[in-house]
Amino acid sequence: MGPPGFEYREHFITDVEERALLDVIATVAFSAFEMRGVVARRRVAFFGQSYAGGEAQPFPEFLLPVRDRIAVWAGVAAAAFAMALINEYPPGAPIGWHRDAPQYDIVAGVSLLAHCRMRFRPYHSPAAIPAAAGRRTATHAVDLDRRSAYLMTGEARASYEHHIPAVTELRYSVTLRTLRRAPRGP
Repeated sequence: MGPPGFEYREHFITDVEERALLDVIATVAFSAFEMRGVVARRRVAFFGQSYAGGEAQPFPEFLLPVRDRIAVWAGVAAAAFAMALINEYPPGAPIGWHRDAPQYDIVAGVSLLAHCRMRFRPYHSPAAIPAAAGRRTATHAVDLDRRSAYLMTGEARASYEHHIPAVTELRYSVTLRTLRRAPRGP
């Protein structure tokens, strides 16, 4: 199973709900995703609060029922999920080792159309890893089944990084994130 702070639920949405989401997602305009000068094999659509801190497209109505259900599970107000990302993974597309951007706190995801495996390993800043350390390996792995959902909070969110190896069939994921609250001043 996943690291502390990772929660998983099978059958989070029904077949009918998945089909309805996929029908709307078929109309979404996806864009190439570039990170540190490398174009990913997956395509993305951002809604709400973007990575750069600005607004992306408005949070879409068709994601509100999923957002509301995840918010109840996470124990936060639905509006706390200020950002949504839909990933389109064609066969052969992975997502590399990463932690989600620091301005986000709770990360939730829903798997659509196909399953995948999410792997975790403790996070170490690149400067803290000696070049001679060799390849680091995953310490946890979770199979994310079609129509399942997960929450990453606490240690899973802050002390681990995760990745998804190349998928074997077309897969979509909906990722929702809350904003990290800024500390209050004196």
